Formats: sequence, structure tokens, C-alpha cells
Amino acid sequence: MIVRNLDEITDTEADIKQENWRSKRIVLAKDGAGFSVHETTLYAGTVNQFWYANHVEAVFIISGEGEITDLGTGETHELRPGSIYLLNDHDKHEVRPRTEIRTLCVFNPPVTGREVHDENGVYPLITED
Repeated sequence: MIVRNLDEITDTEADIKQENWRSKRIVLAKDGAGFSVHETTLYAGTVNQFWYANHVEAVFIISGEGEITDLGTGETHELRPGSIYLLNDHDKHEVRPRTEIRTLCVFNPPVTGREVHDENGVYPLITED
């Protein structure tokens, strides 16, 4: 059994801070669960383009409001507490938070914590060896 608290992750190497967002990696590939779990905060007024070409991601909105646009179809959806979006088709997307948005994210395959978004918003596929 693994039990963790976000306070244990804050300001460690599992706490990734970028200009537009912050991601606390709670469960990683090394934990052997077959998925990873992150608490990610997107900052108000930012525009965030992502494309997880190598991962499927589910995102549950805990707090905050904004919108997500599927860049393949142009379809836009409102995000608010209780919303979930699933990038089950490796969808290129753009998230625009009106307020700070706090999310819980699950990735499959799990991330290792070493991934960095490339110029297309893609995480490379890195495996635990």
C-alpha cells in the first residue's frame, strides 16, 4: 500500500512548475500501478496547448472555470468543478482557464516524472528501466 499527501510532494522533484501551470506528480511509473496521477493547477488567463500523442489522459476539474477546445474539430466545452474530459483519441487540445483551475489527472501509460512537453505539447514516451 502507498499513502501520500500533497504536502510531501510540494517543492520536491515531483513538483513541476512551469509559467502557465504546476503539476504535482503523486503516483508515477516507478510505483507500478500502470497509471500515474497528478494534481495540476492551470493559471488564470493562460492559453495551454497540449497533445499527448503517447498517452491517454483523463482530467477531473476540482475547482475553477475555463474552457477546452478540441483543436481537431474546433469544438469547445465549458469546464467547471465536476467536469471531466478524457483525451481518449490523443486529442490535440487547448485549455483556457478564466480562473485558476485545479485538476486531478490520470495518465496511461504512466509518466516517470522526467517528461517535458516538446514544441508540440507532447510528452515523449519514457519507460521505467
